[in-house]
Amino acid sequence: MSARARLCATVPALMPTSQAGPPDIAGLLGHRMLVQRSDDEIVAQALDDAFAARPGGRVSFPAPWPRLYGTWEVAPDASVAVFAGVHAVRAVEPTGATRWEVRHGCWSGACRETHESYGEYADRRDHRYPDGGSVGFSADGRLVWAHIRAPLPEGGPSPDTADEWLVLDAEDGRVLARVSAEAAAVGSLHLAHPTDPHQMGLSIGEGQDGAPLRWGRWDGATVDVDYVEGDLCLLSVSPSGERLMTVAHDQDSLAVRDSHGAVVDGSEWDAGAVVPRHPDAPPGDDEEMLVCWDWAGGFVDERTLIVSTAESDEEWGRGRHWLVDTMATRGLVQVTYPSPVSWQPTALGNGAWWTPSESRDALQVWELHTPDD
Repeated sequence: MSARARLCATVPALMPTSQAGPPDIAGLLGHRMLVQRSDDEIVAQALDDAFAARPGGRVSFPAPWPRLYGTWEVAPDASVAVFAGVHAVRAVEPTGATRWEVRHGCWSGACRETHESYGEYADRRDHRYPDGGSVGFSADGRLVWAHIRAPLPEGGPSPDTADEWLVLDAEDGRVLARVSAEAAAVGSLHLAHPTDPHQMGLSIGEGQDGAPLRWGRWDGATVDVDYVEGDLCLLSVSPSGERLMTVAHDQDSLAVRDSHGAVVDGSEWDAGAVVPRHPDAPPGDDEEMLVCWDWAGGFVDERTLIVSTAESDEEWGRGRHWLVDTMATRGLVQVTYPSPVSWQPTALGNGAWWTPSESRDALQVWELHTPDD
């Protein structure tokens, strides 16, 4: 059994991929934008409901440091971009003006300096490959959640704290709340609750050491954090915000969880047990056919996941994508495409998902084919 995908839009990249990182479709339904980062700037293009560029909806933000020195996110209304760098979190307006900056400990190895600018370490070999944190805007754009390396200039809650999780006022950068992330990150990713601006997810990567998952709730004064047990990568939040999609750090288990981290009954799938043998794999012992979930995919809608096994499939042939109905028992359904697709899918939550084009110079947006199409 398979499900047919239909191409509903092709969205060209904003910059040549030889000069910039890959493009991405960001934002919630009704506020979609195509975003892309080069060393010099972030460019954001507002998209309509058909994923076409909105006239006059293009804006750029000058970058304070090269793209390999941190992560970034554009506000939902594209009024400001926030850069999470090696030594600071900085909000930048389209004019290039700094709206605010929060300095913190250095993400580079054993460095214990509190840098005042990127220029202090730009040419230092020991800062060439830093670890890093991330930032995420709340659904309404009024808060910025920031995962940083401790301490702040004014000190920290404990000398043993490696990483902190901050809630910042998006307008002026005031620290509204702070809490230990209880991690020592190599990198991280924020995923916002799509309707409640006071909730945020944080997926932390510690390299081979693990993958802590945190879910935070800010009550206007303090942050209450669920430190979810296990090494789990948070990949998607459902449109309601009530369910989370995770893949285990070792990529063997896919699960749907509630926002406290508990697995929803019957919503956990072991890759080795449910993924069928690749059709191009040679005959042999199935125990040697290792298969794993990709760290990719998400909620196509409230009940359906798009997932993939492209990483382990590539040894035998083209990577496969799957639909999972989380409220049924029919198992995986393989997705078939009218033409070959490249690498892994990213869900959009409104019945659609996207994949990069083979040349990486565009994003292809897909939805399920129906008999009336």
